[in-house]
Amino acid sequence: MNRKLIRPNLAELKDQLASKSAAAPRPRRVPPEQTNAESFYYLKQMNSKTPMVVVLQDGEELRGIIEWYDKNCLKLNRVDRPNLLLLKHNIKYLYKESEETNPSSSSLDSDSDEDENQMQGGQGGQEGIGR
Repeated sequence: MNRKLIRPNLAELKDQLASKSAAAPRPRRVPPEQTNAESFYYLKQMNSKTPMVVVLQDGEELRGIIEWYDKNCLKLNRVDRPNLLLLKHNIKYLYKESEETNPSSSSLDSDSDEDENQMQGGQGGQEGIGR
């Protein structure tokens, strides 16, 4: 008895696979759970010991330096006050203390605006662009 071995043609198989993959696009990959942007930001602020302002969900502002953090909380070092361990879900947002602006004091004293403008190389009486 002679049996004939039937083998598929490789070119035909490649064509079939190519047509199947082109017809049904692969499902999108799920994005990673962590991008490490948060840990990069915390590490940068911790290493430079940047004074930070942490605003809680209830509007309370806490000032200090981030000493330590993990997945659920961060430790805020404060001067002349007890250190705090804050749960991250209670934090509304945080920012650098140097980025804080106080619009009420600048609008009350127009002379200080002129002095500041002169120190920046401008002429007295002219306000800077974007103020």
